[in-house]
Amino acid sequence: MNGRRRRALLATVTPVLEPGEQVEVTAVVNLSSVSVRRTAVFGVASAVLSGGAMAVIPTPTPMYLAMTDRRLFIFRADPMFAKPVEHTMTLQRAGLVRSEIKERYVNSSFIVSSPHSETSLKIVFPLLGRKGRDLVAAALPLAAG
Repeated sequence: MNGRRRRALLATVTPVLEPGEQVEVTAVVNLSSVSVRRTAVFGVASAVLSGGAMAVIPTPTPMYLAMTDRRLFIFRADPMFAKPVEHTMTLQRAGLVRSEIKERYVNSSFIVSSPHSETSLKIVFPLLGRKGRDLVAAALPLAAG
């Protein structure tokens, strides 16, 4: 994450931190991946329907992740101005576990879950976000099983 994005995210997160809470990691992530096959089908279909005038390719909405010593914050990112625009969710770190890291050519991901909840969250890190991914993965224990 570049300096401008990091500063904008820290300015957004800092007012909601508890006393003594420290931001440990900031990263640009996606919360769901778009499959290559679905992207190709969608692009071809849009090109056919427009008579070849244009092709539309879906992309996931970029998100900002800020991990503190107590919580994970997720914000929707404004892709044009590199600033967080909407708080999406906050997860307490206590009890969170993660799956093995799944490596791909252009990104990597793992699933974060809590034994206290039935929902889990797939976090996708871009190729350039491997450092942030490694820091988040090191902070969350691997799920047993």
